[in-house]
Formats: sequence, C-alpha cells, structure tokens
Amino acid sequence: MNQTIIDGKKAVVAEIAEKMRESQSAVVVEYRGLTVKEVTELRRELRAEEVEFKVYKNSLAQRAAEEVGYAELTETLTGPNAIAFGKDAVAPARVLAKFAKKHDKLVIKAGAVEGKVVDQETITALSKLPNREGMISMLLGCLQSPVRSFACAVKAVADQKGETAESAE
Repeated sequence: MNQTIIDGKKAVVAEIAEKMRESQSAVVVEYRGLTVKEVTELRRELRAEEVEFKVYKNSLAQRAAEEVGYAELTETLTGPNAIAFGKDAVAPARVLAKFAKKHDKLVIKAGAVEGKVVDQETITALSKLPNREGMISMLLGCLQSPVRSFACAVKAVADQKGETAESAE
C-alpha cells in the first residue's frame, strides 16, 4: 500500500480521535434512506446548535474509538454511519432525537457522553434534557427563589416595624 495513503488514513484516525476527546458528546447515527435534502436539513439544525456532523469510513472510526478508549462503540460502527460531535453534552442527542421523530430513517445507535460509552436509550433520555443555557436559567431560578423569599420577609418585617412606629406617634 502506498505510504501517502497510509499517512492519510493515520491523519483521519487522529482527527476522529481528537474530535472524540474534545467533544462532550459524540453520537453515532445511521442515516440510510435519508434524502440529500433531509441530510442537509439535519446538518443545518445541528450547525445551529454548534454540533459537527461528519461521515467517516467505519474502519477508521473504529480505530479512533479504540484509541480513545471507546472500544464498545466499535460494534455500532457498521453500515452507513455519521457521527455528531458536540461541545455541549446534550445538544447532539436533543437535535438528533427530535429529527428522528420526524424522519424514521435516522437511527440513533450509540454514543459517548463525557467520556463514557452509552447506548441508544441513554442518548434518548439525554435528549429530553434542556440545553446548557436552559439548565443555567433553571439553576438561577432555583437560587433566586430563596433570595426573593428572604427579601420579601425582610420587607414585611420593615413594613411591620414602620406601621408600629406610625401607630406609636
């Protein structure tokens, strides 16, 4: 085999491995049966959530998965697959699950989330969580509630003391 071909394949394996390491999540999907228009629509939706969607040769993706420590992922890398890489742990799962509801040809197979290989059920469960901004706003809402309650209590005490002082005059 030509050395440049071997070097090219090594570079692709290194690229995939790097994307797997840097991503909070990587979801493997089978896209057999989707039209070019549907794949373009899916790519657009993923790009809006800053998710990269790539098609790689299975043998190269399998080598990269083993290199990163995701050996269990190699058995799902058969057939026409694509991998969605996300900096957000939830975004790829959420977008892909939403798209799969409308397009039954898209099959979520498995993935890796925050360094752990997970199955299709876990990806589906993860897809039901809000995005990072949604989680932060929920957290802020929870933190803000006790502060608001405390402020209302202090105001009520101040108002009561003000009424007591007025009636004493």
